[in-house]
Amino acid sequence: MAKYRPPRGGRQNPLAMLQQLQQQLEEAQAKLAEEEVTGTAGGGAVRVTLKGDHRCVAVEIDPELLSEGDAEMLQDMLVSAFNNALEAANKLSEERLGGLTQGLSGLLPF
Repeated sequence: MAKYRPPRGGRQNPLAMLQQLQQQLEEAQAKLAEEEVTGTAGGGAVRVTLKGDHRCVAVEIDPELLSEGDAEMLQDMLVSAFNNALEAANKLSEERLGGLTQGLSGLLPF
Protein backbone atom coordinates (compact mmCIF):
# COMPACT_ATOMS: atom_id res chain seq x y z
CA MET A 1 0.00 0.00 0.00
CA ALA A 2 1.32 3.48 -0.84
CA LYS A 3 1.86 5.61 2.19
CA TYR A 4 2.37 9.29 2.60
CA ARG A 5 6.09 10.02 2.98
CA PRO A 6 6.64 13.18 5.00
CA PRO A 7 9.62 15.29 3.99
CA ARG A 8 12.91 14.75 5.78
CA GLY A 9 14.44 17.43 7.91
CA GLY A 10 12.65 20.40 9.44
CA ARG A 11 8.97 21.13 9.33
CA GLN A 12 7.72 22.13 5.88
CA ASN A 13 4.81 24.43 5.36
CA PRO A 14 1.45 22.67 4.91
CA LEU A 15 1.03 23.86 1.30
CA ALA A 16 4.32 22.29 0.24
CA MET A 17 3.35 19.09 2.05
CA LEU A 18 -0.01 19.04 0.25
CA GLN A 19 1.71 19.52 -3.10
CA GLN A 20 4.06 16.63 -2.35
CA LEU A 21 1.14 14.45 -1.27
CA GLN A 22 -0.75 15.38 -4.45
CA GLN A 23 2.22 14.33 -6.58
CA GLN A 24 2.49 11.00 -4.73
CA LEU A 25 -1.25 10.44 -5.14
CA GLU A 26 -1.09 11.14 -8.89
CA GLU A 27 1.82 8.70 -9.27
CA ALA A 28 -0.05 6.01 -7.32
CA GLN A 29 -3.20 6.57 -9.42
CA ALA A 30 -1.20 6.21 -12.65
CA LYS A 31 0.25 2.90 -11.45
CA LEU A 32 -3.18 1.74 -10.29
CA ALA A 33 -4.66 2.49 -13.73
CA GLU A 34 -2.33 -0.14 -15.23
CA GLU A 35 -3.12 -2.95 -12.79
CA GLU A 36 -5.82 -5.48 -13.68
CA VAL A 37 -8.42 -7.38 -11.68
CA THR A 38 -10.77 -10.10 -12.90
CA GLY A 39 -14.23 -11.06 -11.74
CA THR A 40 -15.78 -14.40 -12.63
CA ALA A 41 -19.17 -16.06 -12.61
CA GLY A 42 -20.53 -19.48 -13.47
CA GLY A 43 -17.42 -21.26 -12.23
CA GLY A 44 -15.22 -19.21 -14.54
CA ALA A 45 -17.47 -19.51 -17.59
CA VAL A 46 -17.72 -15.71 -17.66
CA ARG A 47 -14.74 -13.48 -16.87
CA VAL A 48 -14.65 -9.68 -16.78
CA THR A 49 -11.30 -7.88 -16.50
CA LEU A 50 -11.03 -4.29 -15.31
CA LYS A 51 -8.10 -1.94 -14.92
CA GLY A 52 -7.53 -0.45 -11.47
CA ASP A 53 -9.28 2.73 -12.60
CA HIS A 54 -12.42 0.68 -13.40
CA ARG A 55 -12.02 0.61 -17.19
CA CYS A 56 -13.30 -2.66 -18.64
CA VAL A 57 -10.61 -4.23 -20.84
CA ALA A 58 -11.93 -7.75 -21.48
CA VAL A 59 -15.04 -9.91 -21.33
CA GLU A 60 -14.55 -13.63 -21.89
CA ILE A 61 -17.41 -16.10 -22.32
CA ASP A 62 -16.94 -19.85 -22.51
CA PRO A 63 -18.20 -20.92 -25.97
CA GLU A 64 -20.16 -23.79 -24.41
CA LEU A 65 -22.21 -21.24 -22.52
CA LEU A 66 -23.14 -19.54 -25.79
CA SER A 67 -24.27 -22.80 -27.36
CA GLU A 68 -26.77 -23.32 -24.54
CA GLY A 69 -28.74 -20.32 -25.82
CA ASP A 70 -29.92 -19.11 -22.40
CA ALA A 71 -29.54 -15.35 -22.84
CA GLU A 72 -31.02 -14.51 -19.43
CA MET A 73 -28.54 -16.75 -17.62
CA LEU A 74 -25.65 -15.24 -19.59
CA GLN A 75 -26.82 -11.72 -18.75
CA ASP A 76 -26.98 -12.60 -15.04
CA MET A 77 -23.48 -14.08 -15.17
CA LEU A 78 -22.11 -11.00 -16.93
CA VAL A 79 -23.60 -8.72 -14.28
CA SER A 80 -22.23 -10.92 -11.51
CA ALA A 81 -18.75 -11.13 -13.03
CA PHE A 82 -18.65 -7.37 -13.63
CA ASN A 83 -19.72 -6.65 -10.04
CA ASN A 84 -17.08 -9.07 -8.72
CA ALA A 85 -14.42 -7.32 -10.79
CA LEU A 86 -15.65 -3.92 -9.62
CA GLU A 87 -15.40 -4.99 -5.98
CA ALA A 88 -11.86 -6.23 -6.62
CA ALA A 89 -10.92 -2.93 -8.31
CA ASN A 90 -12.32 -0.95 -5.38
CA LYS A 91 -10.36 -3.09 -2.92
CA LEU A 92 -7.18 -2.66 -4.96
CA SER A 93 -7.73 1.10 -5.07
CA GLU A 94 -8.21 1.22 -1.30
CA GLU A 95 -5.03 -0.82 -0.77
CA ARG A 96 -2.94 1.34 -3.11
CA LEU A 97 -4.30 4.78 -2.20
CA GLY A 98 -5.50 4.38 1.40
CA GLY A 99 -2.19 5.32 3.00
CA LEU A 100 -1.90 8.45 0.91
CA THR A 101 -5.38 9.71 1.71
CA GLN A 102 -4.74 9.10 5.41
CA GLY A 103 -1.83 11.52 5.10
CA LEU A 104 -4.34 14.28 4.44
CA SER A 105 -5.80 14.07 7.94
CA GLY A 106 -2.69 15.58 9.49
CA LEU A 107 -2.54 18.43 7.00
CA LEU A 108 -6.10 19.68 6.90
CA PRO A 109 -7.68 21.74 9.68
CA PHE A 110 -11.08 20.01 9.37
